[in-house]
Amino acid sequence: MQIDDKLLSRLEKLSALKISEDKREKLEEQLGQIVDFVQKLDELDLSGIEAITSTTAGGTPFRKDESEKSDVIDTVNQYAPNSQDGFFIVPKIIE
Repeated sequence: MQIDDKLLSRLEKLSALKISEDKREKLEEQLGQIVDFVQKLDELDLSGIEAITSTTAGGTPFRKDESEKSDVIDTVNQYAPNSQDGFFIVPKIIE
């Protein structure tokens, strides 16, 4: 598939990006190479291959959901300019 200036302008608008004039030609070439590669992947016969969702046999091992006591809140509040009962006190911004 050929990426031309018209298609690149459309992609530029859809992505809300601004591509400088000096980079347009190089980008068109690179996008064309990507599309060609994806088209080659489409040619592969994957009909006899099952989809894989995980590389570990039996799925992801679970850990026990146990709560642990942590002093992170006390440490963070120690360096906060103003805190009370484990919360930050900030100036009111809405009247």
